[in-house]
Amino acid sequence: MYRGGFLLFNHERRPQMSEKRRDAKGRILHNGEIQLSDGRSRLEYVDHNGQEHCAYSWRLDHNDPQPKGKKKCKSIREMEKQIQADLFDNINTSGGSMTVLELVEKYIATRNNVRSTTLAGYGTVINFLKKDPIGARRIDSIKLSDAKYWIVKLQDKDEKSFSSIHSIRGVLRPAFQMAVDDDILRKNPFSFGLSEVIVNDSVTREAISRDEERKFLKFVEEDRHFCRYYDGIYILFKTGLRISEFCGLTVDDIDFEEHSLHVECQLQKRSKTGYYIEDTKTSAGDRVLPMSKDVEDCFRNIIERRDPPGKEPEVDGVSGFLYFDKDGSIMYSLHWEHYFKHIVDKYNGIYKVPMPKVTPHVCRHTYCSNMAKSGMNPKTLQYLMGHADISVTLNTYTHVKFEDARAEVEKLSAKCGTKPEKPQV
Repeated sequence: MYRGGFLLFNHERRPQMSEKRRDAKGRILHNGEIQLSDGRSRLEYVDHNGQEHCAYSWRLDHNDPQPKGKKKCKSIREMEKQIQADLFDNINTSGGSMTVLELVEKYIATRNNVRSTTLAGYGTVINFLKKDPIGARRIDSIKLSDAKYWIVKLQDKDEKSFSSIHSIRGVLRPAFQMAVDDDILRKNPFSFGLSEVIVNDSVTREAISRDEERKFLKFVEEDRHFCRYYDGIYILFKTGLRISEFCGLTVDDIDFEEHSLHVECQLQKRSKTGYYIEDTKTSAGDRVLPMSKDVEDCFRNIIERRDPPGKEPEVDGVSGFLYFDKDGSIMYSLHWEHYFKHIVDKYNGIYKVPMPKVTPHVCRHTYCSNMAKSGMNPKTLQYLMGHADISVTLNTYTHVKFEDARAEVEKLSAKCGTKPEKPQV
């Protein structure tokens, strides 16, 4: 019960005794405090909803020693101060008894209308918390220092990558914020920035140079085995398509009369449920791209050689996909990831100067960087890339190095005529 800003304990409803109650050491007990026959102290109180609660401790005051063999916890009077503060600030004290795993499960249950890939990520975090000790801890026991120490442990001892930790914290932070918003917790212990406590060991994704791109494409085109994938790889380099978007293309998406390419969805696959169609990554991803003649020629080659199984495969009502593997299954992103790896491995096994890592996503980076270096309008490039936020286009995908900056300065200097003239005699 909370009245007039003061906490009233159950003891106040009992008949008042003339003598003040004391513990075994002669200390006067506060209202709601009781010493039990086994030596423990008990605190009785009523919450905002009129529910009666009891808290127990082997210590009445924080100066009392902890009995040997007993679980360490706060003293009764420390608990009392916390409960009074919580009730004053309308914090639901008993709500903090749920575990971290229970809180995350409750948070995820509120997350409707999210992508399948996001749901899969939630499942990964849930499975992780079921195994990690922090999942069984009460949420009100997690302090800021505890959260930071745990994050450091994940990287240093458990050898989790920065991206993995980022994903885990990406679920814990909003889950704990939900507890704060529900007046269950006072503060969010996961509200700090990751870079404050751990090192970002993520490998920066780099675009390859124009010369490397030419060598890579030439190698694929001339290789007896990998040449069958040349047209698809060329398209990835020259359109900047996401690999899931490319795999989701159908014959009907290619308009040779209008020289355009309709990007409307992504093809994805889960191990348990199989293929499925998903909307583009952002609303800006649903776009129509212009096709150059060489890209058109590649699409014509692909359509001419496409060899679907006896019955045209259909995924969520979509059919007419461009590539199939040797078993007649639709080729999706993992197929292409493997092909790129095998190509790079074979190339580096032949030539002394190694080819850097090339993946379908590197093709996308390279396309964006090449367009930016060529002077394309940033908003046009944002549209072609299907980015909802132009900062992603400018900050993430345009890799400009010293050589690029020097070439740009020299070009501008020549254009503006800033080169100093020799003085006339």
